[in-house]
Amino acid sequence: MKNGLQYSSGATYRENCNLCTCSSGQWDCEQHMCLINQEMIHNINRGNYGWRASNYSQFWGLTLDEGIRYRLGTRRPSNTVMNMNELNMKMDSNDLLPRYFNAANKWPGMIHEPMDQGNCAASWAFSTAAVASDRISIQSMGHMTAALSPQNLISCNTRNQQGCHGGRVDGAWWYLRRRGVVSDACYPFSNSEKQQLSSQCMMSTRSAGRGKRQATMPCPNPYSHTNQIYQATPPYRLSNNDKEIMKEIMENGPVQALMEVHEDFFVYRSGVYRHTPVMAEKPETFRRHGTHSVKITGWGEEQGHDGQIRQYWIAANSWGRDWGENGYFRIARGENECDIETFILGSWGRVTMEDMLHK
Repeated sequence: MKNGLQYSSGATYRENCNLCTCSSGQWDCEQHMCLINQEMIHNINRGNYGWRASNYSQFWGLTLDEGIRYRLGTRRPSNTVMNMNELNMKMDSNDLLPRYFNAANKWPGMIHEPMDQGNCAASWAFSTAAVASDRISIQSMGHMTAALSPQNLISCNTRNQQGCHGGRVDGAWWYLRRRGVVSDACYPFSNSEKQQLSSQCMMSTRSAGRGKRQATMPCPNPYSHTNQIYQATPPYRLSNNDKEIMKEIMENGPVQALMEVHEDFFVYRSGVYRHTPVMAEKPETFRRHGTHSVKITGWGEEQGHDGQIRQYWIAANSWGRDWGENGYFRIARGENECDIETFILGSWGRVTMEDMLHK
């Protein structure tokens, strides 16, 4: 019997991410750790951790391992790339950094909203396209505001990349510099597993002189007729000093950050996130994490219930607008929480006066 219903031997039902089978009059259930864990959510919300957790229907039925495998997808760069020289921002006493800053307020209409990567492990492509979109919009003074296509990177940037099975951000920036990508309207993202498995590159380019490239194929989306190619310069790395990162964002726009995602980040709803190991008594199932990449758009600070000031980054995720704070999250700043300040990249879009007049 289960919930008032009688099952025959061999029958099955699901409890979240675990399959239960009726065997010899008893239920034999799998013991996977589920991505949505009600005990963890309850423990976070009951404590004074500075943030709130929530259930998400899109994560229901997934194991923690599946969440790490399908919802992240950024691979750590090689040691050579991780040790690349940092850009010196040359901070001085005249630099005034406000307590609160959001790039969307300084550059209205030029900061693009978070997208949804679904179960495609390609945050490497989504975060790169997101930062490049904003930077090109800002540098072109609002003349080139297209959201760039993650699908273009997923399908066409195949050199040492695995599409929806993971990739590296340095490879994505290399492709943006050498080949360029079209807009998301021209080459829209497909969350269909079948289509991603058979996804071939639908957009090739050729040199148009002076380092520029142009598309040689029409848009995969037949309703879009602008197959303009957008390119970027090589990325540069910032130091892990939060003041220098803040100055870069305020002067030049959002930046890209790598971070380690733990089990509790999936259920983040609001507040200033810090990894909160409330299930520490089950280390064998919860000591798992994976690398993710996101876009940092600003910062701020707030006073907690304990009277302490909590400084935070404002960052855009790629799990859709229904997750977190309308697709965004806030995370502790100046503490390298989840390694988010370890590897920060910026880039310049390749924007010419000809491009701006063309638009």
